[in-house]
Amino acid sequence: MSFDYDLFVIGGGSGGVRAARVASATGAKVALAEEYRMGGTCVIRGCVPKKLMVFASSYEEQMHDAASYGWDVKIGKFEWSGFRKKMHTELDRLEGIYRKLLDGSDVMIYDSRAVLDDPHTVKLADGTKITAKHILVATGGHPVRPSLANADLGLVSNDIFLMEELPKDVLIVGGGYIACEFACILHGLGVNVSMYVRGAGLLRGFDEEACGLISEAMQSRGINIHTGTTIVEMAPAADIDIASDSKTTMGAPVDVARDLAENPKSDTDPEAAGPIWVKGSNGTEQVFQHVIFATGRAANTDGLGLEAAGVKLGRGGAIDVDEYSQTAVPSIFAIGDVTDRVQLTPVAIREAMAFVDTVFNGKPTKVDHDLIPSAVFTQPEMGTVGLTEEQASEQEEVEIYCTSFRPMQSAFAERPDRVLMKLVVSKANRTVLGCHIVADGAGEMIQLAAIAIKMGATKEDFDRTVAVHPTMSEELVTMKEPVRTA
Repeated sequence: MSFDYDLFVIGGGSGGVRAARVASATGAKVALAEEYRMGGTCVIRGCVPKKLMVFASSYEEQMHDAASYGWDVKIGKFEWSGFRKKMHTELDRLEGIYRKLLDGSDVMIYDSRAVLDDPHTVKLADGTKITAKHILVATGGHPVRPSLANADLGLVSNDIFLMEELPKDVLIVGGGYIACEFACILHGLGVNVSMYVRGAGLLRGFDEEACGLISEAMQSRGINIHTGTTIVEMAPAADIDIASDSKTTMGAPVDVARDLAENPKSDTDPEAAGPIWVKGSNGTEQVFQHVIFATGRAANTDGLGLEAAGVKLGRGGAIDVDEYSQTAVPSIFAIGDVTDRVQLTPVAIREAMAFVDTVFNGKPTKVDHDLIPSAVFTQPEMGTVGLTEEQASEQEEVEIYCTSFRPMQSAFAERPDRVLMKLVVSKANRTVLGCHIVADGAGEMIQLAAIAIKMGATKEDFDRTVAVHPTMSEELVTMKEPVRTA
């Protein structure tokens, strides 16, 4: 049977673009369809704009530190509009680079939504049908709102980058890394931030000791964290009698909240309906300019024709794939967040490379999801790779090497911030099972530590490494005695 293309990729994010380019380099005839903007979540509405906001939010604290170091610094006001314009200019530039990379790789681009028509056919939005020997679905995921009346009044992470003005206060619902990162970002930009966290603490699934230090740092900076708390009700503040003395308004004083309710503004975002009244499970009733939901993500599989083509979907609508990223239909593969394996851009890119090796290079390659390093860009950051203390202790007896201290730079500036360096070590064979760092620049440090841990380094390998002094990271190779076993 003759096909229009050897490979048709649905989705122009990091994984899809990488797969298309590398497959084309093997001599395959490749096409790619993207219905929105090239670059996907990471470039357009995720990693890149978020990291730019992380940088922007850190400068006020740096200027305070500069004053402690003798600089005559005058701290002005952050101007969101100028930063926002420059940020979107940068995103436009990066999208252009993605398009040039595809053009230079002889990949045919369709700026259109594409859905499956059968195991070898996709249909574009205009009705055009295109056949391909192989189809790769790389449509990513999207943030979801909870099943709550009036949840549409709240924003999700995608909306934050589009706000025309910064709000005076926000409520962030959720305690995962997206919630924590945006809490730190917005607070650093001058927004009064409160958080509702359903669980007992932040960053469930990460090392509990490291998470505790981050939680303390966030609260010491002025972020109001309410654990064990969810939203019971929410509504436009204009629809609620907020004058009652029985109500408290933590997001805004009563008189300010009343003024907001009587004079609502909706110019920060087209989906925002002005100030929002929130009733929490902790009994408080508050008014916020914005409520931001960071309560989970779901795969972009709705309406793609997957099940009709025979593709099986799992939890949350994610595509079920085997260890080679192949679906139940032999001609259809899927990579990235749409498979809900590990939702990280570098993982999607690795999955793309393994897919091309398997299908076009004749080298069946399983995707390696073991010992993936990651970073949480809170303030301070957390870098992590391998098992947490809790995970490791469930498998075997481990020794914990850990130290927490005030680093030289912040101590001199008379800031209370502490850092944490932690190694989780197998007692049986001395292999380092996990490394967890809480410190400025932890994301940079963990990348290098991950190389050693991926290679199977032991605690003695770390001990034999000469320290770089004076640095925070030298503590990783100078901790001689365990603080406890678990």
